[in-house]
Amino acid sequence: MQTLILVLAAAGLALAATLAVRPLRRAVLTRPIFAAYRKVLPQMSDTERDALEAGSVWWEGELFRGRPDWRKLHAYPQPKLSTEERAFMDGPVVEACRLVDDWQVTHELYDLPHAAWRYIKEQGFLGMIIPKKYGGLEFSAYAHSEVVTRLSTRSSALAVSVMVPNSLGPAELLLHYGTEEQKNHYLPRLAKGIEVPAFALTSPWAGSDAASIPDSGIVCKGIYQGREVLGMRVTWDKRYITLAPVCTLLGLAFRLYDPDGLLGDRKDIGITCALVPYDHPGVDTGRRHFPLNAMFMNGPTRGKEVFMPLDFIIGGPKMAGQGWRMLMECLAAGRSISLPSSNTGMAQMTARAVGGYARVRSQFKMAVGKFEGVEEALTRIGAYTYMMDAVRTMTAGAVDLGEKPSVVSAIAKYHVTERARKVVNDGMDVIGGKGICLGPSNFLGRAYQQVPIGITVEGANILTRSLIIFGQGAIRCHPWLLAEMQAAQDDDPARGLLAFDRALFGHIGFTIRNGFRALRQGLTGSHFVTVNTDVAPEMRRYYQQLTRFSAAFAFLSDISLLVLGGSVKRREKLSARLGDILAQMYLISCTLKRYEAEGRQPADAPLAHWAIWDAMYKAQQAFDGVIANFPNRFIAAFLHRSIFPWGHPYVVPSDEVGHQVARLLIAPSPTRERLTAECYVPLDENEPVGAIELALAATLQAEPIEAKIREAEKAGRFDGNPRANVRDIATVAAECGVITAVEAEIMRRRNHLRDIVVRVDDFPFDYGVATANKPAEPRMAA
Repeated sequence: MQTLILVLAAAGLALAATLAVRPLRRAVLTRPIFAAYRKVLPQMSDTERDALEAGSVWWEGELFRGRPDWRKLHAYPQPKLSTEERAFMDGPVVEACRLVDDWQVTHELYDLPHAAWRYIKEQGFLGMIIPKKYGGLEFSAYAHSEVVTRLSTRSSALAVSVMVPNSLGPAELLLHYGTEEQKNHYLPRLAKGIEVPAFALTSPWAGSDAASIPDSGIVCKGIYQGREVLGMRVTWDKRYITLAPVCTLLGLAFRLYDPDGLLGDRKDIGITCALVPYDHPGVDTGRRHFPLNAMFMNGPTRGKEVFMPLDFIIGGPKMAGQGWRMLMECLAAGRSISLPSSNTGMAQMTARAVGGYARVRSQFKMAVGKFEGVEEALTRIGAYTYMMDAVRTMTAGAVDLGEKPSVVSAIAKYHVTERARKVVNDGMDVIGGKGICLGPSNFLGRAYQQVPIGITVEGANILTRSLIIFGQGAIRCHPWLLAEMQAAQDDDPARGLLAFDRALFGHIGFTIRNGFRALRQGLTGSHFVTVNTDVAPEMRRYYQQLTRFSAAFAFLSDISLLVLGGSVKRREKLSARLGDILAQMYLISCTLKRYEAEGRQPADAPLAHWAIWDAMYKAQQAFDGVIANFPNRFIAAFLHRSIFPWGHPYVVPSDEVGHQVARLLIAPSPTRERLTAECYVPLDENEPVGAIELALAATLQAEPIEAKIREAEKAGRFDGNPRANVRDIATVAAECGVITAVEAEIMRRRNHLRDIVVRVDDFPFDYGVATANKPAEPRMAA
């Protein structure tokens, strides 16, 4: 026994000595691991490397670290509008909304009205991101987000027509990479709406796998403007290109080849981005798709062996082959704003209108919003809208801080659009038959119809969840993993070995520390976790639990990468669940940030509590999903005991908190105003959302009078009167002296507005037949 103890002690001392002496450690331990790692690590393509290295790591890096620094979260400045931006929101944005009637757009014009197009061009909507020196508005990312959010509460066609030119496209690419000549020529024209831009990337054969586009150009000489120049003969076939049918300036991505070596030794130059006027010979645009009757302009663009000079390349000939990096570096900013903003607008409109409708509409002598079953739907609508707006705001704020948050933008895009889908579905369930009959008074039908657009575009949600959030996040956010990969691929093996040694043992220490931290915090229920900044007492436990989840996530990720290696990429379900954990932690962080930034409003607390608790529960389920499907069952059992030693801390959010959330949606209050702050609400009974607002106020005024009528009804005052029905009982009550003339007028006004709200549109039986073969509208002049 003593001999065994001595042997083990000697082995321990030898290992400690080996680890302490770095040259010895590298020779004995690191070198063979380094050699094996270099063999198994797949070679990274240029496009994969560009995608991984593009953008920046922001708050998600703290969540991946296992010990989030909450001081950093609350030190990020809360985005605010400037005086100029606020005036734009209160003036031109409101007017743009007024100029658009969504039923007219989607069912009659199949386009925005000419007056709306003219207005958004003249007022600079298409040039919000363009600096003032070029004639643009030079708005912040947050202002851009606010504008898109409000426009989305009115019309998707209006919002998309504004957001696309300000997202990934010609203006964004020109600002970062264009030549001075290109900037000086195009940016003022884009800012004034003289040019309408579109950007063509997606092809029928390479949708989400955009790097594999088959569209190609060949470097050659040709005739341009009457003289021979060095250029490209480009062939492309693109689809789903927003604004392509009306664009005057087409951004085009294609793969450029130089078989004759006219530019140098490289035959395959790579993906290249060019700007092509829509009327350039050979360019074929003008046809359109109908994306679920949204009626924003979207369509194909094609060209076959179209000759264009090298000067058409964004940035000039020197940027040939740099297109994929350009796109990856700019994608995060646009994706951080466009779809999170438009879908948050959709959710705000749903929360406000459905909440009001649920108070106005009665069944069984009670407002439907007070039924517990309806409350469940209203709860999700309210809490998800609160969280979605928190994510939108914080993510846009990151862009204003100079970040290009590629992982965060993917999280925001995926989870905001998915929650929007749930919000609108719940809204449709609440309004029932009102929602399924399209017409001018249906305020939600088009949103329900168009929800899948946000799920599909800018990276399909299924692939965003299963491939990008964790697949890219693990490499970008992990403090050591990318360094290990870069060291293993170093052309100088000696230099690579030194870097790999530092990264490897940093990684080992990181994993061990997080493992012990996760176990310790699990055993103590995270009650002793220090939150290193002042936070609202009612939210403190979430910071503690989120710190615990961060450590557990970091540990689980490292064990998964160690056991599964490169196969994690192929195990998309496990990767998706790991991404879900990271994403839910980010959503919770945004919600906590919002609650603090808005002054810890006690009335808003139910919204934050329910949204955070729900996200914590979802994160916990994602942990379970990874562990339950871990291929090594022994390690799975070890992980479960390490992360949840006493079982699960979260169950579904409480019904009582849900009840409080639902009540916030069905009555006017400062909380309801904050929740739906960007809604365009015209107080006009001929507008469907405006009618609901007016009817809600009238309903609240009438409820005490209605209570008097109910008491009289119970007392038998109206027995035998056939007119004492749900529709006419107020009139009978006035005739019987139960209510005064003033009260009767209040009830009449309430009934009038209620009937407008619950009205469902109907049409002649042959409606639409006469226009079924109507010729297509001519191309709108830009």
